[in-house]
Amino acid sequence: MKKSVLKNYAKLIVKVGANVQKNQDVVIQASVDDAYFVKYVVEEAYKAKARSVRVEWSCDEVTKLNYKYQTVKTLTDIPNWSLEKMQHRVDTLPAMIYITSEDPDAMNGIDQEKMTAVRRHNGPIMMKYREQMDNKYQWTIVGIPGEKWAQKIFPNESTKKAMDLLWDAILHVTRVNGDAIDNWNKHNANLVDKYTKLNNLEIKTLKYKSANGTDFTVGLHKNCIFEAGAAKTLSGVVYNPNMPTEECFTSPDRTTANGIVYSTKPLSVSGVLVDNFAFKFENGKIVEVIAQNEEHKNVLEKLISLDEGARQLGEVALVPFDSPINQTGLLFYNTLYDENACCHLAIGRAFNECIKDYDKLSEEEIKAVDLNVSMIHVDFMIGSEDLSIVAETYDGKTVQIFKDGTWAI
Repeated sequence: MKKSVLKNYAKLIVKVGANVQKNQDVVIQASVDDAYFVKYVVEEAYKAKARSVRVEWSCDEVTKLNYKYQTVKTLTDIPNWSLEKMQHRVDTLPAMIYITSEDPDAMNGIDQEKMTAVRRHNGPIMMKYREQMDNKYQWTIVGIPGEKWAQKIFPNESTKKAMDLLWDAILHVTRVNGDAIDNWNKHNANLVDKYTKLNNLEIKTLKYKSANGTDFTVGLHKNCIFEAGAAKTLSGVVYNPNMPTEECFTSPDRTTANGIVYSTKPLSVSGVLVDNFAFKFENGKIVEVIAQNEEHKNVLEKLISLDEGARQLGEVALVPFDSPINQTGLLFYNTLYDENACCHLAIGRAFNECIKDYDKLSEEEIKAVDLNVSMIHVDFMIGSEDLSIVAETYDGKTVQIFKDGTWAI
């Protein structure tokens, strides 16, 4: 890939994704294999007048070895310096840039019981710090090709060819080609137009139906709104959390989900790629996991047992089946991309920022809305070519929102 293209992508990530501010600290999380690209992001952050830029490196192979050889006691023994680092983030609110390139199968073979025990212990501890930072700082998640990831998508190609093809796909769906910043300004404007139409309807319930067996209803709060594209911190800084993004999303009433929803794309859970599964909901809670593969069922059941909120919904997202990501014809095996290919739901933590006039409400008023709370937020894809979504509004009207998998409004 040409250096000029990489630099252009890095500039987009810093200026539009994280929107790094003058004298702000920046933290980048990336794989050691991504150093060739990370250096461009670091330089662009300094060009944006960042005060400091720190890179936190990871390695899938090392993570897997840690789970293999360390005990649960060791893995859950969080050192003071780690907690102090999190507190430092709370105090300084750095812009966070997450660069993903991992192998979808990287964690295959990890002891699921051990991983679940570690997540159940460590999750609530780290969540306390994340909650203190919610909506106060900019963050963005972006992707670049990794060799094993590329060959997962293009198994019949050489490593170099697979990397080139994945780079082309990522740059295309992330709107990097041409004037990337102008592309994103126009894209965000289109998303604003779409979620404004949804909010003007004042939707009470959404009814999903598809030939694959999906027959599902979920209720929406009267005081929650759809959002999309760019987000804004409480101090007014605009940023783009996900690049790419095609979704209009909101947080539903956590007690109202009923029926069954079938997945339409694989999902990576605890290092296992699960597919062909469904969740059955009753009064907002998952009461049954359906999966053709027993291992996949076991992984999903462990996921929804992590805490009480893991069995309930935190997000409803509308994405047309003819989205640019789906039009590539690729299965990315990566939630950042696949969730923006078609409609999806998420179990776990809801988004407080979806509450109307969130920035003007007290903590007590926010809690009174009673959105779902969890240490996890896991998206799973349910969009299909024939998906129908019909809305019932608070004033009693019936409106077709999606027909044949795409927008009907």
